[in-house]
Amino acid sequence: MDNRPAMAGDDLELLITLVVAADDERQALTACAGLLRRVGGSVLQARDCSDEEPGCWSVTISRTSGEPTTGDAARHSAGALAMAVRGFVRALGDDFPLPRIACDPPAAWAVIEDPALLDGLVPGAERLLVEAWAGGDPYRRDAGAAPEPEPEPEPTPEPTPDPAPDPPQAPEPVPEPEPEPGPEPALTPDPDSTVRLLLRVDVAADRPAGAEWQARAVASRVGRDGKITRVAPLGHLLSVHFDLGTSVGSTTSVLLDAVSSLGRSGWSAPEWSGESATVRWSATPPPITGVTALELNATPTSALVWTEPE
Repeated sequence: MDNRPAMAGDDLELLITLVVAADDERQALTACAGLLRRVGGSVLQARDCSDEEPGCWSVTISRTSGEPTTGDAARHSAGALAMAVRGFVRALGDDFPLPRIACDPPAAWAVIEDPALLDGLVPGAERLLVEAWAGGDPYRRDAGAAPEPEPEPEPTPEPTPDPAPDPPQAPEPVPEPEPEPGPEPALTPDPDSTVRLLLRVDVAADRPAGAEWQARAVASRVGRDGKITRVAPLGHLLSVHFDLGTSVGSTTSVLLDAVSSLGRSGWSAPEWSGESATVRWSATPPPITGVTALELNATPTSALVWTEPE
């Protein structure tokens, strides 16, 4: 389902996305009906997101913000965008704590991950994403723009004749082959070492906020304490990088436990670089939207510590 109402160019638009436990679109929309009546607006999109969150659908509601803004500069300011997100969360009730708000004008967003709290708002809700956009979401607003004409192909250059071959020369003497070095001794991991886990989630998404909440859904399978360190473009994708914290055990066991928690088949064999191990997974075929690839790295904390030479 995808409804795209027109937004006025000067509106401050709110996009409210809920991840809901549901078997189909009808169940997801029924679960969100009470919130829709409460906050107003219209359903913009309902999408099966079971690849990121098994057995779940996401429902996005669009509405204008009630926060007053004066002038174009004020409307596009980080303060106005953050205020719109904060005001919506406050209106949900005193039980809702104010989350950390990320701001990158013309957008600001916040994610609430508290199923017990959200269940009172929307039955079966797992996660809530609130976005504020100045002038409406440009990724939707520009979707209907006419594509730019393709550039004309450059003329094919005339072929040039190959130069005459050099005269034959006497062969150079072949040096004696050097003996191959023996195999390096295998490292024996300390079974009680502390290992840090890093995760990269590549997401095909229109908006950084959308990529962030999909990546959080994946990272939460390993642990709830993962922190986003950065979000960076990767071609047409967005890469969300996580620090998942530390675990006690060998590098191999910590890495395999994390892979098991992520619950996907088709992981690569571990690639070792010193004491650090990395495994990768990619979706085949890659989806149009959603998670396309994962990269998980495990490194002993002792290998991450740099000491000043004496």
